[in-house]
Amino acid sequence: MNFELFVAGRYLRARRKEKVISVITVISVAGVAAGVMALIISLAVNNGFTNTLQRNMLAATAHVNVLEKENGVGIADWRTLLDRLGKMPHVVAVAPVLYDQVMIRGPRGQKLVELKGIEARAELAASDTLRHLKKGKIPDTNGGGLPGIVVGTKLADDLGVFLNSVVIVIDPQGSITPYGPQPHVQRFRITGIFETDFFDVDDTWAYSPIVSVQNLLSTGDVVNAIEIRLDNPDLAPQAKIQAERVAGKEYSALTWQEQNAQLFHALKLERAVTAITIGLIELVGALNILITLTMIVLTKYKDIAVLMSMGARRSQVRRIFIMQGVMIGVIGTSIGVVLGYSFCYFADKYKLIRLDESVYALSYVPFDPRPWDGVWIAAAALGICLLATIYPARNATRITPVEVLRYE
Repeated sequence: MNFELFVAGRYLRARRKEKVISVITVISVAGVAAGVMALIISLAVNNGFTNTLQRNMLAATAHVNVLEKENGVGIADWRTLLDRLGKMPHVVAVAPVLYDQVMIRGPRGQKLVELKGIEARAELAASDTLRHLKKGKIPDTNGGGLPGIVVGTKLADDLGVFLNSVVIVIDPQGSITPYGPQPHVQRFRITGIFETDFFDVDDTWAYSPIVSVQNLLSTGDVVNAIEIRLDNPDLAPQAKIQAERVAGKEYSALTWQEQNAQLFHALKLERAVTAITIGLIELVGALNILITLTMIVLTKYKDIAVLMSMGARRSQVRRIFIMQGVMIGVIGTSIGVVLGYSFCYFADKYKLIRLDESVYALSYVPFDPRPWDGVWIAAAALGICLLATIYPARNATRITPVEVLRYE
């Protein structure tokens, strides 16, 4: 065994009368392990929220939306525009949509929701929401009777409706009459209920054929957006520029990153603040290492003098104390990494931490630990532990054997 490594290990295994050193050593290891574990878990939570929210948003919304620059009567030539946008590179689907906020009234109450007029085939290609139908089917415009509407499970529970129930849909804006604003009111039949596990979509979105929504809003044959789905969502900024060029100066485009910029910026800021704040735990562990090694130097100065008088070089003495700090760091970091990744795995697999969906949009805390995070966290912890050894290691090499052993 290496001489310095052997002595370093022996010094860490204190004798009975020096138990305080062993206790501080254990505390140092625990401090390093706690810091590494806490940082891995916190970053895994941040990654989990970011990835889950991004995945849910991309499943429910378009990668690029083409809109009117100024609010007008809508996009009248949307069929021609649809063909031109569909020929762009990396575009896998385009879909015309007609959005409006409406009030839906059911047996249990009423609620303000986002009503989306769609063409079924195009919507299925451009969005994943309606692929999660739990009951019923997507309505069409071929049959007679009441127009159909598809709602989420949460919205259905709030309204107290089931499959084939009839609801009243109210457009608050309505039309201007000599007697003032007159809301548009129409009865719809529930033809389908979907469940995406994304609370905001399941609780506040509804879908109906675009013709039915046009009739409700009395808009004529127009839409107010064209949604574009790409083969790679990260290409949205480039696709936006090309879509604006293809659509013409009357239209603008909006990417999914721009639509959710505030949310993702907040998550990035939270990640940085979390790393800094919890990283302070590592400094506590490093301080314990500094205290441990300083106490060893003070209690072992006679042993150090004997080693130096027997031929041990100052560089070897320095390495002894550096290795002690590194050993504490390696043990603590290893324990922290194992505990951190193990907790993330089981907490995510069994959904151990539940959440209020109405507040957090998710029913549980998702954990997504990344291997690279573990690498840099472990490297940072070992680096901090190494820095903590510099002062006591230098003090140990300043001992003069003759002065220490003169009166022994």
